[in-house]
Amino acid sequence: MPKAKMKVGLMGYGKAGQAVARVLAEDPRYALQWIMRRSAPSGGHMEGQPAIPVMGLDELDLDQWLDTHPVDAIVDFSDASTLERYAEKVRQREILLVTAISAYSPEQLAYLRGLGEDTRVMSSPNITLGINILLLAAKMLRSIAPFADVEIVEQHFRDKPEVSGTARKIAQSLNIEESNVTSLRVGGIVGHHEVIFGFPHQTVRLIHDSIRREAFGTGAAFALEELASCDKGFYSFDDLLIHKARALMLDLPMEGHQGIAPASL
Repeated sequence: MPKAKMKVGLMGYGKAGQAVARVLAEDPRYALQWIMRRSAPSGGHMEGQPAIPVMGLDELDLDQWLDTHPVDAIVDFSDASTLERYAEKVRQREILLVTAISAYSPEQLAYLRGLGEDTRVMSSPNITLGINILLLAAKMLRSIAPFADVEIVEQHFRDKPEVSGTARKIAQSLNIEESNVTSLRVGGIVGHHEVIFGFPHQTVRLIHDSIRREAFGTGAAFALEELASCDKGFYSFDDLLIHKARALMLDLPMEGHQGIAPASL
């Protein structure tokens, strides 16, 4: 019997949200049920997907909507202020939550951790698989060579005003100051992050480029599937990658190997 598709609702329908919606709508593991925009008039639908409504969050009773249009998971690509609109409804219904908001306050992050006591929550300021693999590699290299100079370069589209939340997270994870982050705003760039390790006689550069915003959708799809196999709790994207790696290791066949024979005496 085929596995039932996970029913998903999407908060946010800006440029990133639209790309995520396209990926989720095409992924056979998921059934995108609805999309919420803050101020959009209700009654529209996703482009090319007339069965997926786009609703105005300010215009409806969300409790009633969730009762009549239930979902297993919510993916949030809106903004930090939207959390208070749906968080307790997620808790009450034990809806899985994947949020990619980069501007949460410390109080909101603490609230999300508390939300993890009753359901499964994953929060990451950057939800692309590649950037999170870069982050893990950077932390490993930092632990091996804590003496190395470290600089971070982030480049984004011209209208992005603030230092990227991803760059801040990299800096925090590597225990370096935000003053070590260089930001550039250039038209045509979706997102570029580079971590440069300077050694006495060499440099190591870890680079990730987002080519299209659909990369966020690929990351969200991974997070949904992985989070569904976790216990209730609050998770980072790192946690999900490690969870996946452990599962893969358990699935590997235990093959014996001869090793290196000791030298003859």
